[in-house]
Amino acid sequence: MHIPANSVTDYISKVPEDRRESFEKILEILRNNLPEGFEECLNYGMPSFSVPHSLYPAGYHCKPSETLPFISVGNQKNFIGFYHMGVYAMPEIYDWFVGEYPKYSKYKLDMGKSCLRLKRMGDIPYELLGELAQKITPEQWIEVYETNIKK
Repeated sequence: MHIPANSVTDYISKVPEDRRESFEKILEILRNNLPEGFEECLNYGMPSFSVPHSLYPAGYHCKPSETLPFISVGNQKNFIGFYHMGVYAMPEIYDWFVGEYPKYSKYKLDMGKSCLRLKRMGDIPYELLGELAQKITPEQWIEVYETNIKK
């Protein structure tokens, strides 16, 4: 479900009311827990946190004019999508997250390669998302990206 927006604030204002508080809380957790160096922006039409060109001038290999993506949060038709590239690219982070998730939610983990589908607003594991946000610095993400993803 694409939300046309000109800024993160504009995007948030268009998130359905029944999800907006949860959506804003996720973004606040990311702002408070991501290591220094990530930059909040609108990327791929969603609020995102990326590695700015000032830290990684090469940018994203698919489109070098764009910053290197790391985390995005998007309103989808039936869920809030939490997209974390570290979970996708780093097996140790994926394994940690999958192992920890049941400690924070009574529901089965609903996740694709990098997308955590948050369907129940009353059962979002905010504390776990905060811990996940702290696990990778921009410098570590650049190293993983250059080693494993960039072609």
